[in-house]
Parts: sequence; structure tokens; C-alpha cells
Amino acid sequence: MHQQIKNIAILGSTGSIGTQALEVIEANPALFQVSVLTAQSNVDLLIAQALKFSPKIVVIGDESKYQILKAALKITSIEVKAGIEALVEVVVLPELETVLTALVGFAGLKPTIAAIKAGKHIALANKETLVVAGELITALAKQYNVNILPVDSEHSAIFQCLTGEINPIEKIYLTASGGPFRGKNIEFLSEVTKQQALRHPNWVMGAKITIDSASLMNKGLEVIEAKWLFNLDVKQIDVIVHPQSIIHSIVQFEDGSMKAQMGLPDMKLPIQYALAYPNRIKNDLKRFNFLDYPSLTFEQADMKTFRNLALAFVALEKAGNMPCIVNAANEVVVAEFLNERIGFLQMSEVIETCMAKLDFMKTPSFEDYFETDKQTRIFAKQLVTNI
Repeated sequence: MHQQIKNIAILGSTGSIGTQALEVIEANPALFQVSVLTAQSNVDLLIAQALKFSPKIVVIGDESKYQILKAALKITSIEVKAGIEALVEVVVLPELETVLTALVGFAGLKPTIAAIKAGKHIALANKETLVVAGELITALAKQYNVNILPVDSEHSAIFQCLTGEINPIEKIYLTASGGPFRGKNIEFLSEVTKQQALRHPNWVMGAKITIDSASLMNKGLEVIEAKWLFNLDVKQIDVIVHPQSIIHSIVQFEDGSMKAQMGLPDMKLPIQYALAYPNRIKNDLKRFNFLDYPSLTFEQADMKTFRNLALAFVALEKAGNMPCIVNAANEVVVAEFLNERIGFLQMSEVIETCMAKLDFMKTPSFEDYFETDKQTRIFAKQLVTNI
């Protein structure tokens, strides 16, 4: 069966998801073509990617790197742009079919909204977009008849389990590896270093998401994201620790029957599924062998020790702009922890204080989200300074 080539924009092409997406595209030249590549500041890798994939347009977020990019690509016909507004401009290109948003953090919100309004399908690797403004994003996707295809391995797993299903969900189980500090106590966590937190047992990811995995905030953000992606109530979402990371998530239906999606931990699989949807495409990724994993184990998530996960559930229950506060505070504390200005446990303390002290809005507007994000960052930085 002949398939038309899909034109893809990759926002955040130099990050972990972006580079793996390009490997998927390179392996399937008859199916995919890169039209847009963007990066925040890694200009050298962006140049190399542009020369290899010949997109129509490249964007560098950091405007100070614009001239370097422009000079390197002047021998090509590639258009070069810079700045956050350029991201919003390029996602509306008429020939684009799918926009992979692999930007880190709140930065993904504006271009994702612009892409949805332009009728582009979204391959979503930027979980913060739904965490911050899930209600707004899902309403827009419905209005413009756009698919939001999750790239997170857990949400991709649930999405795959639901494909073809017409029956209501009773419950979903998001699986968590437990990160590098699974089973550790508060005393241990009070002393951990950045280097320890960056050593994830199963996945190779960027620094921000690796720290979030160590603190279980990543799972907390996924809980909030799952609510919007799959139209769930808080009580329908559970988290279970599964150290082997083979079962990527589980859906339980009204009759008690469960579907799980399994496979070796490799982000290329959910990336490929999102880009090729509704088709599955052949690949040469390593296959799972049951005999290599004679036992798959499960345990309860420790929300007393890893308070970020509990805080995410509180934010989801409260709704409004509370998840936006949690997300912005978390982005600040992760950056401060990576810069070794605060300890591992102090991240949760700052987030909790922001939740308690900042103005709560039950029904925020689009502009309110941006204001909440800004105010939370200012307040969180003040709290860090005072520690």
C-alpha cells in the first residue's frame, strides 16, 4: 500500500526526543520528510541536522546564535529564523502534517496552540503543555479536529491499548521505574548529589526529565497529562512502580479485564508510533525476550518519601491554575538543583510553598496561565534565595 510522505516539524530537534525522532525519520525516508527543525541553543548540532536533512526552515530560539546558524547555512536554500515568535510562525506552514513538540517545559505551550489552530496533528513529547493548560489544549484539539498523539512511553502505551476500543475505562495504571532512588529513605535523599540523580537505571533522557524521574515529579506530571489525554477522573488514575520498565502502562475496563502494552525501554517505539499513526511500521529495534525477564515485579509508589508525586495529585484535584503553579515551580527548582543551589528534598518544599502562597484561579484564561507561570517563577526563585 502506497503511503503519502508526511511532512514533519520537530520542535526541539537537538534534545533526546528530537534526535531519536530524526533517527526514526532517517530509517523511513519513504514515509517521512523533515520540513522544520528548531533548537533553543545547541547551534552546532542544529547546523549538522539541517545539512543532513535539508528542511525548509530552521529556527534557533537563542537569538544570539542566529548569525552563526545563518552563516553556516548560507550555501543552502534553507530559511533561517530566530526567537520564540518564529516557532509560532513555522508550525503553520501549509505543507506540514504533524508537529512533534519536544521542547522542554512551558516553552512548548504557544507553538502547540498555534499548530492546533492551523490544523496540524500534534505528536506530543512536551508533557508540560497539557499539565499547564490541559483543558484549553484538549478543547482546541476537538474544535480543530486535530489528533494529540502522545510520545511519552506511558501515555503512548495507554493510547495503544485504547485503539479500537469503544468501552469505557474503569482505571489506568501508569507504571514508574521508581528512578535511581527507589526504596531510599528521607535521610538518604537529603544527601543525594546531582550526579546520583542523573543516573537513571533504565532510560537515557535529558537532564530535566531525568531529575523529574528521580523525584517522581515526572510521574506526577504524567498523571495530570493522562487526565486530559484520556478524559479521566483523578480517582481513575493510579501509579504503580515497575522497576524493569517492560510494561509501559495498563488500562482496566469495566469488566475488570486489563490491557497492557509491553516492550523494551526504547523511546523510538512511541516516537515512531506517533509519527506513523494509525500505521505501525517495521523496524530493526531489539525485540523483547520473556526469558531475559523471568520476573516482572510491582510495588506501591512511596508518596510520603517522594512528595512531588503526592503534590501533583493534589494539584490535579484542585485543578484551575494549580498544575501550572506546580509545573513552573518545578522547572525553577530542577534548574536550581542542577546548579547545586538547593538540595534534592528542598525541591518539594519550594513547590509546596508556591502551591500554598500563590493566587489560585479556578477558571484561568489563556493569559492567566502565562501570568501564573511568570509569578510562580519569580516567587520560587525568591524562596530558593532564602534557603
